Amino acid sequence: IAEIGVNHDGNITIAKKLIRVAKSAGADYAKFQMYIPDEITTKYCQKTKYQIKAVGKISQHKMLSHYYLSYKKIKILEKYCKKIKIKFLASVFDEKSLNNLTKLKTDFIKLPSSEISNFFLLEALSKLKIPVVFSTGMSNLKEIDYAYKFLKMNKRIVIPMYCVSSYPAKVEEVDLKKMLRLKKKYGNIGLSDHTISLETSIISAYLGVSIIERHITLDKNMEGPDHAASL
Repeated sequence: IAEIGVNHDGNITIAKKLIRVAKSAGADYAKFQMYIPDEITTKYCQKTKYQIKAVGKISQHKMLSHYYLSYKKIKILEKYCKKIKIKFLASVFDEKSLNNLTKLKTDFIKLPSSEISNFFLLEALSKLKIPVVFSTGMSNLKEIDYAYKFLKMNKRIVIPMYCVSSYPAKVEEVDLKKMLRLKKKYGNIGLSDHTISLETSIISAYLGVSIIERHITLDKNMEGPDHAASL
């Protein structure tokens, strides 16, 4: 998965260029983030240190609003993915965005690390038959297991993605023994890799993960919260 995320800077032209880059790099999926700023944050919400370093001291709400893609724009990008023959994928952060995504045809839906304990979103996802993958960053084993079992209620495919929520993550932070613990418990797992090296992804593929997700960018020096953690 080539995670474009918010590296399009809210610009459709840049987003399309990133889709083409994902295609030329051999990715199976070009992935975006679907959220509605008012649904997931307020003007009082603080940013993380890496976000402040990347975009300055504007509010979390203002930052997210800048990178927000309306459903109309998402549909344009999904159509463009079809045109150049790469599959479209998205993470959803709120129920309204999930409702919009279900209007499009996707192989599966991604639940990001930040929403693993969003019980309203988990409940909405559990009612759908479409497969779900979910990142495990910032979670303990009890939270991961709860989300897995809850999402599994309809007996469809559910795949945890081992993740370290640092942007970028240091190679020494990625404890692959923890990833193997998840693999032993759930069998089918993925890796959401926030390092800036290739070693962790290559080793994880050797260890048997079925999905690898990497952030991509056109230029690591562009202004935005995720460029520094992207390939």
